[in-house]
Amino acid sequence: MKIGLLTSGGDCAGLNAVMRGFGKTIYTLDKGAELYGITDGYAGLVNGEWRKMDRDEFSGILTLGGTILGTSRLPYKKLITEGADKIDAMKANYKKMGLDALVVLGGNGTHKTAALLSKEGLNVVGLPKTIDNDIWGTDMTFGFYSAVDVATECIDRLATTAASHRRTMVIEIMGNKTGWLTLYAGVAAGADVILIPEIPFDLDKVVEAVAKRTERKKAFCIVAAAEGAIDKREAALDKKERERRKAAAGGLNASARIAAAVSERLQNETRVVVPGHIQRGGGPSPLDRALCTEMGVYAARLVYEKRFGVTVATTGGALTANRLADIAGKTKFVPAEHELVRAARSVGVSFGD
Repeated sequence: MKIGLLTSGGDCAGLNAVMRGFGKTIYTLDKGAELYGITDGYAGLVNGEWRKMDRDEFSGILTLGGTILGTSRLPYKKLITEGADKIDAMKANYKKMGLDALVVLGGNGTHKTAALLSKEGLNVVGLPKTIDNDIWGTDMTFGFYSAVDVATECIDRLATTAASHRRTMVIEIMGNKTGWLTLYAGVAAGADVILIPEIPFDLDKVVEAVAKRTERKKAFCIVAAAEGAIDKREAALDKKERERRKAAAGGLNASARIAAAVSERLQNETRVVVPGHIQRGGGPSPLDRALCTEMGVYAARLVYEKRFGVTVATTGGALTANRLADIAGKTKFVPAEHELVRAARSVGVSFGD
């Protein structure tokens, strides 16, 4: 059996760990298996860039961050509107390589392309990778636990300097469309205010929450804001109008505007900190290492059993497979009444609403 492997979209911890679980297992199930690494995601499949992988490449990479295959973004929307030739090239190279299956590790965009290739007749199995944890149909994505650990540590460290200087710290956590990472890291680090895209905030109420900390003689305040956090007025506008107003305001995002309001209205010393791609980097956490191994092994079994057109998922603690056609193009948002949101509110966290 000849199998192609590629990693697509933004990198995160755990990509190598999943490939390790897959490679070691498929070689055990099929003694004659041949694995081919496709470099730089779907771009490598388009451009015909691949290499046969040695079995030894799947050893010693459990704790290694990044991806040994490289990755890139090939936007699905652009692929559909302008990329008919790219789709044809991917299909042609799949056949040229003589592949029996293609295993893709990636997020929402990667899975939409995977569903398209499956519909075009390729034997595809997906693996859910993203620090955003926003892939439909799975409780957890690999890379999420590691990003939560990093984001939590960032907030923890900022809390000590905030306390020392009696500052309000606004920490911008990755998450443009969903707030899973900000929610989990914010709760884990004891943030006083958590702002996520799914719960539009009222700036006055955010300032009020910070003021209450001051009134209670608390020396500092921590605001964990997703990069996609949005206020209620913006939420009522369409995307184009929001972008227009943001540009007119100098491109300031929610974190900067919140910090400015707190500083001006409360005379609090305020700082904005953006950990950025630190949240993607480094090796996987212990929980991710375990999850990645499970998912990689499960994907190998799917390929061996010729169960294609699916992606690996976890539901209720058990591994399963969802049809690519059922989950592609869907986003898993944080429900407003999610248990962790309710728990956070119960211990006094403000969501600015």
